Amino acid sequence: MNSTADALQTNDSAETGAQQIRDAIREAIVERRLSPGTKLSESDVGNLFKVSRTLARAALQALSYEGLVRVEKNRGAFVAYPSPDEARQIFAARRLVEPGILSEAAKRITPSQVQHLKQLLLEEGRLMSERGQSARRAEIKASGDFHLMLASISGNLIMQRFMEELVARSSLVIALYGQSSASSCGHAEHGDIIAAIERRDIETACHLMLHHISHIEGDLDLRERKSFGLKEAFER
Repeated sequence: MNSTADALQTNDSAETGAQQIRDAIREAIVERRLSPGTKLSESDVGNLFKVSRTLARAALQALSYEGLVRVEKNRGAFVAYPSPDEARQIFAARRLVEPGILSEAAKRITPSQVQHLKQLLLEEGRLMSERGQSARRAEIKASGDFHLMLASISGNLIMQRFMEELVARSSLVIALYGQSSASSCGHAEHGDIIAAIERRDIETACHLMLHHISHIEGDLDLRERKSFGLKEAFER
């Protein structure tokens, strides 16, 4: 009996460890500290987080299920490199999902949660006024946190987890195809959405969210690019 309990406890501990690694790597992807195509070897991940390669492998496998990591046979794991078509699908999914999340959040939101959203907006604005790579990363995270908090307020844990994946995958797309700071989310548009929620104008809030997502996607350069061999690339 004790051996069974010990085994279950060990399994729970392993799952928790793998989840913590997965969450840490996902956060690095969201903040664009990890670029698309970055190699993530099991040994490097294990050494970094001071865990076994088995735990590192479990974390990387979980990230591959979410589309954030690509596992290649005999080569290892890499931060995913979404194609233009995948990028379009990600934003199409957001247009389908986020108005529904917003609608549910607006029905349940409390005054304290409205103030929390406003605090996120203030932090986002403060970070936008700063300079440097670390400030830029923090700004991107604050922008994503706005969308994730709305998912949390909606009360649907499944949709909250789904939004975590969509925000992370959007960050990958923006890192690859974004053309300007507008890609990180329109700060003013976040404010307009909060104002509509506060006055309980759900229809306008959903319309603003759709416009906002289209604005982010519109800043991406998703044109197909022709690739060349090494020699041809330098002859052009």
